[in-house]
Amino acid sequence: MEQSDDRDPTPPGLRPVRDLINTLDVETGADALATTAGLAAFAHRHGLTEPEAVKRNLPDIVRLREGLRAACLAHTGTPVPEEALAELDAVLRRAPLTLTLDEEGTATLAPADGLTDVPALTARIAAAVAVAASDGTWRRLKVCEAPDCRWAYYDRSPAGRRRWCDMAVCGSRAKMRAYRARRTSGARGGSGTPGRT
Repeated sequence: MEQSDDRDPTPPGLRPVRDLINTLDVETGADALATTAGLAAFAHRHGLTEPEAVKRNLPDIVRLREGLRAACLAHTGTPVPEEALAELDAVLRRAPLTLTLDEEGTATLAPADGLTDVPALTARIAAAVAVAASDGTWRRLKVCEAPDCRWAYYDRSPAGRRRWCDMAVCGSRAKMRAYRARRTSGARGGSGTPGRT
């Protein structure tokens, strides 16, 4: 699974989205948001200053995480379930954005004034997604197609068609499963085909 470093290809605005999705390791079931230390580390890393507010809003954070996971999985060709879209929309609606212009006329989408902690994080993520959608980078933030992985990664391939976070691990496993399935169905289908010698 990809690690974040100085050569991280993920645009800075999308890193909080990726980091939030990756707080759950689907393969092991380890959820960084489920432990006090993990939640505190996530809160600190993303500027959330009221731990109790974070705990109270944890269900919304988890809904946001899982909705974003579903949306980024859609970038590999798996449609987002309606229920996941509805939950994600509900969380995002509670985090309003404002459009501001600077002296050079540059437009910036930002969290509305007065938002703090979880609503502010949600609004920052919503703004980042909107900016990434307009500059073409949003569709490259993907979730590994492997059902036992679902790790978020940024697809930096020239064609933007990667489906797995790591071709050597998840891609190889998927190709091996497909190969075995073809051999199994071929063995079953070939043995009883009439007219074959």
